Amino acid sequence: MSVKKTLAIIAGVVVIGGLGFAGFKTWHNASQSGDFQAPAAAAMTGKTAIERGKYLALAGDCVACHTAPGGGKPFAGGYGLNTPFGTIYATNITPDKETGIGGWTDQQFINAVRNGKGINGENLYPAMPYNVYAKVSDQDLKDIKAYLDTVPAVHYDGLKTDLPFPYNIRLMMFGWNLLFLDTAPFKADPSQSAEWNRGAYLVEGLGHCTSCHTAKNPLGGDNFGVHLQGGELQGWFAPEITGNRRQGIGDWSNDEVVQYLKTGANSRTVAAGPMAEAVTNSLQHLSDSDLHAIAVYLKSLPGSKDDSAPLAANSAMANGKELYADNCAACHQNSGDGVRNMIPALKGNNGVQATQPTNILHVLMNGGQGAATASNPTSADMPEFGWKLTDQQMADVSTYIRNAWGNQAPAVSKDDVAKARKSQQGAAALHNPDQQ
Repeated sequence: MSVKKTLAIIAGVVVIGGLGFAGFKTWHNASQSGDFQAPAAAAMTGKTAIERGKYLALAGDCVACHTAPGGGKPFAGGYGLNTPFGTIYATNITPDKETGIGGWTDQQFINAVRNGKGINGENLYPAMPYNVYAKVSDQDLKDIKAYLDTVPAVHYDGLKTDLPFPYNIRLMMFGWNLLFLDTAPFKADPSQSAEWNRGAYLVEGLGHCTSCHTAKNPLGGDNFGVHLQGGELQGWFAPEITGNRRQGIGDWSNDEVVQYLKTGANSRTVAAGPMAEAVTNSLQHLSDSDLHAIAVYLKSLPGSKDDSAPLAANSAMANGKELYADNCAACHQNSGDGVRNMIPALKGNNGVQATQPTNILHVLMNGGQGAATASNPTSADMPEFGWKLTDQQMADVSTYIRNAWGNQAPAVSKDDVAKARKSQQGAAALHNPDQQ
């Protein structure tokens, strides 16, 4: 049976299950409340609601998904998110009364962000991560709404989400919510420090780190048991960000984590792809105390089991070493150490050693641009090699990089490269709406 048919059957089961439990979910949602005191943040002291809301909107990276690429007006919508179920377009959240949220009440805004309900009660798709924002307090969401009410109103009604059957049946979201939406508010752990709890609140709530860094199941929900242990995202692999010392960030110091999130680079690596966008649009604007809290929380997570083994010497490693010397060593050095805060080290790099070779293949094929931040406005640029290297050469040099200098990761095959090329061509073909 094809994957498409299998998903259609699962979707039907979800619809039936959702209808059967709709009454229960209505009671369950009503019984929960986000009206609690969020863990304190020094950055909020003495600020107005609008100032707090702006900071929180930056923490949530709202502008990234609600702004069309290529010059779209901030928060006016139009960004198309490519999912296995079709393209989902973000909506206008400027205060325009006809096409935006200018006529929404605070409660309607809260209900959309936290419960996935539109202004008319329709179910939203979880591409807007309301299942994560459920952990955000009422007050923080009211502050975000207060800020959004002050941004320039844009009259723009962009492309509408039109998924193929059966995913266009929004009633299915009843079942999805039953399976994957936990509306219980964030609860501080009294056995942990205030800083740890602040980090947990940001990571598990507004930061919505799980949306990228946790693998998804066939229905688009988070896979249980692999929290923040890495996930595929539009041609990239968001690496593990737990305390795992090789594939995660357990070997990083707290200061190294803060530096990476603030500047997009540290002595170990440089942010690229979607992570570079997150640093540029969101994380660089957070206070050092909040970034440190995030570091403390992430490094405390146990992470995945590290069961990889070093590869024995073989032709792929030998060929890869020669290819690396000819094409990569000038920047990344023969030692794999890169250039501090500019060119990522490949030695000991958690992204390079991820279970999937997605990122290394993406960058080799398409090149990459580091995050542009206030402290690093002219980030380094890597050229593309997809035009130059064959699939076999790409596989060999990737295998070498993933297993040289003490690195350990599964070998990359020629078929892996061919699949990556096809996948990335599909992602590049994602239609961008006309700019407003």
